[in-house]
Amino acid sequence: MELPEGKVVIVGVTGASGAVLAQTMLRLLDADPRVARVHLVVTETGMRLLEHELQIAAPLAELPSRIVGSGARSNAGKPAGKIEILPNTDVGASIASGSYPVDSMCVIPCSMGTLAAIAGGASSDLVSRAADVTLKEGRRLVLCVRDTPFNRIHMENMLRAQQAGAVIMPAIPSFYHQPQTIEDLVTQYVCRVLAQMGLPQNRQFAWQGQPLRKAFKI
Repeated sequence: MELPEGKVVIVGVTGASGAVLAQTMLRLLDADPRVARVHLVVTETGMRLLEHELQIAAPLAELPSRIVGSGARSNAGKPAGKIEILPNTDVGASIASGSYPVDSMCVIPCSMGTLAAIAGGASSDLVSRAADVTLKEGRRLVLCVRDTPFNRIHMENMLRAQQAGAVIMPAIPSFYHQPQTIEDLVTQYVCRVLAQMGLPQNRQFAWQGQPLRKAFKI
């Protein structure tokens, strides 16, 4: 088997709100010269999410280019050559086997149903099977859970997945970098996720400390 020169990454997209997170992730991966291949898997509810939140509805083969190019002048009409879309029903795909070399996987956004499937080892579709393979092979798996508030079942599933080796990274925005737009919030979060996957980005704001100020004059 001929191996690609560069990182191989899996991205799962499920039906939790936050399609723009997946879109930004795919755009950054597609533009990253360290990444050779991205395997994209979108669940049925993930497809509904893309249509509802990004107004993207396309045949499966056209989906990567539509996601990467939608709403971005710089990417308009650009083919997403690195991104391979795989049907979520194809549990015999390459990424369903541990013998296929992958560097990391991210589920963004990750619904509580998908979290439950991963935490319980239920490999009933390609997203949950690929995540199971990622864990059993000791590779980095980042779950960008997106729901609120959490009930006990959610928290117990997060703990089980974390104990199995997953990184639990709720889609919680930060504000210490003084964001001015929604894009600023999204980009900072996604950059943090990519750093967890071993792909730090120049666009990430890195906290350098805050100068101490004297509260009282002595």
